Amino acid sequence: MTSTAAVSLSPRLDERLPHRFARSAATAEGAHLRTEDVARWLDGRRAAHRFQVDRIPLADLDGWSFQEGTGNLVHRSGRFFTVEGLRVTTGSSPYRQWHQPIIRQPEIGILGIVVKEFDGVLHLLMQAKMEPGNRNLLQLSPTVQATRSNYTKAHRGADVRYLEYFTDRSRGRVLADVLQSEHGSWFYRKSNRNMIVEAVGDVPPHEDFCWLTLAQVAELLRRDNVVNMDARTVLACAPAAGAGAGALHSDTELLSWFTSERARHDVEAERIPLDRIPGWERGEWSIDHEAGRYFSVVAVSVRAGSREVTGWTQPLFEPRGLGVTAFLTRRIGGVPHLLAHARIEGGFADTVELGPTVQYTPSNHTHLPVRPPFLDAVLDAGPSRIRYEVLHSEEGGRFLNAESRYLFVEADETQAPLQAPPGYLWATPHQLSGLVRHNHYLNVQARTLLSCLTSGAVRL
Repeated sequence: MTSTAAVSLSPRLDERLPHRFARSAATAEGAHLRTEDVARWLDGRRAAHRFQVDRIPLADLDGWSFQEGTGNLVHRSGRFFTVEGLRVTTGSSPYRQWHQPIIRQPEIGILGIVVKEFDGVLHLLMQAKMEPGNRNLLQLSPTVQATRSNYTKAHRGADVRYLEYFTDRSRGRVLADVLQSEHGSWFYRKSNRNMIVEAVGDVPPHEDFCWLTLAQVAELLRRDNVVNMDARTVLACAPAAGAGAGALHSDTELLSWFTSERARHDVEAERIPLDRIPGWERGEWSIDHEAGRYFSVVAVSVRAGSREVTGWTQPLFEPRGLGVTAFLTRRIGGVPHLLAHARIEGGFADTVELGPTVQYTPSNHTHLPVRPPFLDAVLDAGPSRIRYEVLHSEEGGRFLNAESRYLFVEADETQAPLQAPPGYLWATPHQLSGLVRHNHYLNVQARTLLSCLTSGAVRL
C-alpha cells in the first residue's frame, strides 16, 4: 500500500499572479522599448520586409479549387481550411433560418504570449506580424499565432518562432490555457488554444519581436488597428486582480441564467454544399449575397517576407460595412456592470455564447422593419457617454478589411433598464473575467472589450 503522507500538494490558485499582472498594468514604460517608440519600431518592421496583397479572380487561386459535386472551395493538400455552405435553423425571431458560406477549419491552433520579468515587472513578448486581411497589413500579435498546419509545416515553410514555449512544459510555466471560439458568424465550430506562459531562462531575441509591459499594450489598445484580434483574445485570459465588490446577480445566478439561455434555444447548423446555398451567387471575382449585404468570398495573392511562407494565394471573407461592437455600462450600487447578450451564431460549438450588448453591422439591418436592440443607444451616444472608442481589425488571416468600432458606452435606466429584456443580463467585469477561464463562454468580440479592461486601456 502506497503512503500519501509525503506527497506535496500544490496551491489550487497562485494568489500572487493577478497582482503581478496588475503591477505590469501599472508600469507605463518597459525595460526595453518606450511606448512612444513602438509606432516607429512597427514602421521599421514594415519597411524591413516586402508586403503586398492583390485581389485576384477566384480561378487564379493556386492550389485551391471548387470541389466537383459540392462546389466547396478546398485546398489540394486537404489541410488549412475549406469554404462550405451552412444552413442554420433557430426557433428565435427575427431570423428563423438562413444560408451562408462558412469557413471550416477543424484543427485547433495556438495563440500564445510568452511573459518574463524584467526589473521585477512582467513583460509580454509581442510580435510584429503581417496578416493579409488587415488594412494596414502589419499589427502587434501574440508571440505565437499558428494553426496546426503552420506549426506542423503542411505549407513546407520555416519553423514557428518560440513555439517550444507552448509545446514543451520544461520551457515555461503555464499561467493561462483555455480553448476559445473564433467568430461564430464566419467560422464553423472553430477553436484556438489561448495560452500565457512564463518563460524559464533566457529568451533569444528576434528583430520582429519586442517586450512590452501590460500598461504599454493598454496604451496601444487605445489606438486604431495596432493590436490584432489574436493578441486581444489572449490578453482577455490574463488573471484579474480582486474579486470585485459584489454584483447585481450572484455568480450562481449568472451561470444559471446562461445555462437556461443555452437550454432554451434550439439551433441546428447543418453543413451543406457551397453550390446549394440559396441567395448567393458566384462570379469571376467573388461569391456574393444577391442583395449585396453581409460579406463576400474573395481571393488574394500575398507576398510577405517575414512569414514562414513568403508567398501564397488564398480565399478571404470580406464583410460589407463597418461593424459596431459595444458594451453598455452602468454603475449599480457603485460597481461597474456590463450588459451581456446571449448570442446565437451559426458557427458556435454550443447554441449561444455571451457577447457584447451590441454586435452588428448597421448597414445589414437598414431593410428590416425593426432595429436591433440597443443599437440606437450606441449610435446616438454623445461624446460624454462614450468611455472608449477604437477601431480594431478582426482576424486578418481569414477576413479582408474586417473592422469594427469597439465601444464602452454609459447608459441610464431609460436606455438600458436594470430589468434587462430576455437574452440580456447585467454582469460585472470581474464576473465575465471569471467566465473566460472556461471554454466557449464569451465570444471573441466580448473578449476584445474585456482585454481593454484587464489591461487597463479603459477604466469604468
